[in-house]
This record gives sequence, structure tokens and C-alpha cells, in this order.
Amino acid sequence: MGPVLHSISTTAVVAEFILGNLSNGLIVLNNCIDWINKKALSPVDQIFVILAISRVTLLWETVIIWIKTQSISFITREELKILVFCWILSSHFCLWLSTALSIFYLFRIANFSWQIFLYLKWRPKQLIVGVLLGSLAFLLANLMQIGITLEERLNQYGGNTTMNFMETDFTLLSELALFNMTMFSVTPFSLALISFLLLIFSLWKHLQKMQLNSRGHGDPNTKAHRNAMKIIVSFLLLYATYFVSLLIAWITEKHHIELVHIICMITGLMYPSTHSLILILGNSKLKQTSLLILRHLGCRLKGQNIPTT
Repeated sequence: MGPVLHSISTTAVVAEFILGNLSNGLIVLNNCIDWINKKALSPVDQIFVILAISRVTLLWETVIIWIKTQSISFITREELKILVFCWILSSHFCLWLSTALSIFYLFRIANFSWQIFLYLKWRPKQLIVGVLLGSLAFLLANLMQIGITLEERLNQYGGNTTMNFMETDFTLLSELALFNMTMFSVTPFSLALISFLLLIFSLWKHLQKMQLNSRGHGDPNTKAHRNAMKIIVSFLLLYATYFVSLLIAWITEKHHIELVHIICMITGLMYPSTHSLILILGNSKLKQTSLLILRHLGCRLKGQNIPTT
């Protein structure tokens, strides 16, 4: 890879890494301060905190893998296993917590007269806890399956205790990641997609009722629907992009097309970094906090630029 292309890719990866850590760090910090002040956190804020932590973990793991692929480095089998299982844990909670957030928005905002919907609507905490507990069954099956598959693949390298990360492990990690996402991501992704479609249906019904009101498109319920739909659809698109980038990277690995790997890495990092920024912009409390921080930093920078006489 040429020095110019290397500089551009490094700048893009570092920028996404910083953006992801700042946005997720802001979510954690803001909610921890609220927790200290109020001695309690709402269910959605609890989801925000754990989701942000899992995304920071996923960002660091992805960047570590990217750094290792840029140089001839060696890794032991045990280190590779730890890296794989940590990636599975962080990606699992990133996906399922985003799905739980989508379900939470659905039952909080949508209006349906179905008995089962009304029953769950008044029990949001129990609903979210049930979804996350159910996801642990998928996590256990995932860890067992990946453990067996990883051991079989490692045995193909014979008795070597260390392996060249650049030549072998990136391909292995790509295959395991794709296997994991194909087998165990269908259910949560489908639940988030169903939540999005039901929100569209709920918004359509609401607009039908408000069609005689000239301000119907600007009422709070309509705004809440659209805000939730933006958050959910951004998650669906970014996760789909994340999956496609891994797929393309795995397909082109045999041809050693370095430019494609760089583009896939940059594209894949958008999932854990950009969606957290969208969550901040879609949450009034987090948005207000971020604006206050930016305003404070702007005032400090202006103060530093004022020449002294």
C-alpha cells in the first residue's frame, strides 16, 4: 500500500475511532452523572449505558485487529481465542441491546389496541429484561459453536503455537465473524425490522386520524414516531453495511486486494461509532449535554485566542 493511501486510511480509522469513543463516552458519562444525582436510571438509560460500553469494546477490538493486519505480527492460539470470544461478547450485546432499544421505542410510542400489545406496553422493564435474558440462550449457543469451529480451524495449522496474523488470522476472523452474524443475527435483526415496520404502521394510523388537523404532521406524537424510526432505520442500515463490509473483505481476501480491505474497515467502523452519535442527536437530554460541552469548549478556545495587551 502506498504511503498516501496508508495515510488516508489511517486518518479515517483514527477519526472514526475517536468519534466512537467520544460519542459513547458521552452517553456513559451523562447517564452515570444522572445516576449519581437521581440514585436511579430509567430502563432506556440503562440500555444506553451498556450499549455504549459494548460499542467502545467493539471499537477497540476492531482497531486492534486493523493494526495487526497492517504489520507482520504474531499471535498465540490463546490470544486469538481471547480476541475471538471478546469480539463475540461485544458484538452480541451491541446487536441485542440495539434491538431491545428498538422494541422499547415501539411499545413506548406506537398505539395499537391489540390486547397483547397493551399488556406489554405497560410492562416495559419486564419486556426488556425478558428480551435480554432470552438473548443469553443465543449467546451460549454462539460461544459453544464458535469454540468448536475455532478449535477445528486451529488444528489445521498443526502444532504451531503462534501464527502470522496478517497471513492467516484475518481470514479466520472474517470467516468466524460472518458465521456468527449469519447464524445468530437473524433473530435480533428481524425483531428490530419488525419494530420499524410496526412504527410505520402506527404512524400511518395516527396521521389518518390527524388528517383533518392542519398541524397533524407537527404534533408531538408524530415527531416521536419519526424520531424513533430514524434511530431504528439508521441501526438497521449501519448493521447491514457492517455485515456487507465483512462479507466483501472475506471474499476479496484470496485476491489480496488491499484497497478493498481498507474501504471495508472504514465502512465497518461506522456501525459502532456513527449510530451512537445518532442516538445522542435523537435524545433531548444527551443532545443538550453535548451542545453544552461544545459551547463550553468553544468559549475556552475563543478565550485562548484573545491576545493579551
